[in-house]
Amino acid sequence: MESTTESAGLRRRPMQRRSAERYERILNVCAELLDEVGFAGLTTTEVAKRAEVPIGTVYQFFADKSALVHALAARNLENYMGRLARRYGEAVPRSVEEVVDVAIDEFVDMRRTLPGFGVLDFGAGSEWSEADPRDLYLLDENVENNTAVARRLRMLTPFLDSSRAGSAEIELALRVTMEAADAVLQLAFRSDPEGDAALIAECKKLLVGYLGPYYVG
Repeated sequence: MESTTESAGLRRRPMQRRSAERYERILNVCAELLDEVGFAGLTTTEVAKRAEVPIGTVYQFFADKSALVHALAARNLENYMGRLARRYGEAVPRSVEEVVDVAIDEFVDMRRTLPGFGVLDFGAGSEWSEADPRDLYLLDENVENNTAVARRLRMLTPFLDSSRAGSAEIELALRVTMEAADAVLQLAFRSDPEGDAALIAECKKLLVGYLGPYYVG
């Protein structure tokens, strides 16, 4: 199923290999430029120039700059979910501590290594979402970004006791978890470009304490 994010301003998905390579290159350049100039300085003209494609090629895929950012946020989320699925598949979590360790460690690694992720991540809490409230809805036009991420996490969290609490309650718990983690991790990376280790550890403690009652070991 096509995601809401990708349908928002995405004119077409590339089918041929050459088009797919250009599409990915455009997104990669968009991420690099976000690190360099931020959302305010990002332009489709500069993206095309850096990606070495005609500006018309950018507009073949994306209606405007906002659509580019929508697509990058969606790709970041798919990347993150893929990492979690792989890690949880390799070693099924035996405790809420292990669940949280994996989720935070993968996010922190992406923040440290993935171009543009520190500015954009999944579209939550970044400089440009404050400039345009519509960008709080990058991942789903009906709910804010953190709620959309919480819903995706719900699909990866069979260790949460949906029999003890209704699915709506579990979703709310994950939404609160996302908001809390987002705030503390932003603080950690404001304090240290590589992420303040003490604050990251405190973030894990916070989430473990909150999610503990929902966990089925």
